[in-house]
Amino acid sequence: MSGMIQNRDAFLDKIATRLGREQKRALEKPKWRYQPQDEVLKSATQDELVEVLKEQCNNIHTDFVVTSTEKLSDSLKEIVHQYGGGSIVTWKDERFLQYGLTKLMEEEWLKEGIDLHVWGHTKGEENIAKAEAANIGITISDVTLAESGTAVLFSSKDRGRSVSFLPAASIIIIPKSSIVPRMTQAARIINKKVKNGEKIPSCINFVTGPSNSADIEMILVVGVHGPIKAAYLVVEDI
Repeated sequence: MSGMIQNRDAFLDKIATRLGREQKRALEKPKWRYQPQDEVLKSATQDELVEVLKEQCNNIHTDFVVTSTEKLSDSLKEIVHQYGGGSIVTWKDERFLQYGLTKLMEEEWLKEGIDLHVWGHTKGEENIAKAEAANIGITISDVTLAESGTAVLFSSKDRGRSVSFLPAASIIIIPKSSIVPRMTQAARIINKKVKNGEKIPSCINFVTGPSNSADIEMILVVGVHGPIKAAYLVVEDI
């Protein structure tokens, strides 16, 4: 019965009775006369969204690289070297194989002495320890918001959220096809998955560049509670 809600109506009926009101079985979604959120970047092409994302990355102190699937391995290797190499933690994600990164991760980095840890649900607390000690965490964006420069990461048992939080630097691979104008479209994508009965992650992280805060006297401090450096590696997959 995993993933199912048991006795929900009976539970809500009891609460409604205690409050002295009738329980509403369904809520009707409101229809707004004006929806300005749909107008932002409405007619932008995918190439134009890449440019918007690039400009926003400059604002959020995030390195930005555009590459092809053929050159992705070389581009990733270069960024890793720029960030000092060292230990790396990644997801267990079939997309790394699809992007041709297996040779780099399993052969070249091993020869270079780079300690690579692939997150896996059977490894338990070792995952956290490796992520804490890692210099770089590498993930892949599921949806990317051009307007804010935000990568949306769907977690799972083999795709731990700590991979993008605990290492000193974060590299997020951005499929060009994943880029949408803003939060409006991302919310609709997630909502559509729910309506289609798809399994939705219990944790969806919206990551916008390196960790930073300007709470004290509006002075920007980078690396408060997460990566000090961040890079978006946009892959021309369409």
